[in-house]
Amino acid sequence: MGYIDLHTHTSASDGTLSPTQLVRHAKAIGLSALAITDHDTVSGIEEGYEAGREMGLEVIAGVEISVAFAKEMHILGYFIDYKSPKLKKSLLKLQRYRAERNIAMIDKLKNLGFSLQMQDVEAIALSEVIGRPHFAKALMEKGYVSNLEEAFNKYLGLGKPAYLPKERLTPEQGIQLIREAGGIAVLAHPKNLAEKEQELENIVLCLKERGLQGIEAYYTTHSRQNIRYFIGLAKKYDLLISGGSDFHGANKAKIQLGRGFGTLNVDSCILEEIKLAHEKMI
Repeated sequence: MGYIDLHTHTSASDGTLSPTQLVRHAKAIGLSALAITDHDTVSGIEEGYEAGREMGLEVIAGVEISVAFAKEMHILGYFIDYKSPKLKKSLLKLQRYRAERNIAMIDKLKNLGFSLQMQDVEAIALSEVIGRPHFAKALMEKGYVSNLEEAFNKYLGLGKPAYLPKERLTPEQGIQLIREAGGIAVLAHPKNLAEKEQELENIVLCLKERGLQGIEAYYTTHSRQNIRYFIGLAKKYDLLISGGSDFHGANKAKIQLGRGFGTLNVDSCILEEIKLAHEKMI
């Protein structure tokens, strides 16, 4: 028994720690299990597994898939077959969508007067998945902004001058992709999707009808009231409960692994329920 973190990112996507460093950090702070859920890639899982075996920490193969919605919607997948050819092919397609968006964002930034090349961003990312945090760091290194928050607030955030959406799967396709890879599909950070509870419930019900299996009730920016509400929704619609920090390392420096802003605690009993559901699928 102990505490876990089922929502983390490594340098394989937009985190700053390698999978090995992430596992080592999780072990050092006393977590009993960790899910690696990089954006649209599973390339960090093999290294994470190996580090987990060496250090005696349970590592769960996961992924976080961006899907099309009015606001940003993400679907987490747990216990996926990360070697699935179909999953890898679909994720490569999502990475191509991201790459096309990134080139267009460079053009937008140039039009705003910034001298920035794709090579500048690639040199910072050092990974196959390049995201907005890498653009933010490039702007910092060029001296255009003083920190990551300023980069997002002024240029890269939703609706800002350099923001561009990328082509995405539908929510149903994202859920289906995870389930076809043998995984459990969970809605990430649901509070981000709407302000009104009835609207949130409608979203959850709609996704449940399309194969959703769980809700991330415990999350860094969820209040205690939010957590109680999403636990209630999970029970009402017979969904699993999940939780995690959304740790990115220095790219989201205020978020601590396993602790969020310092008060997050995700009990390992949550993982046991997810495991039981997964075993019934096999």
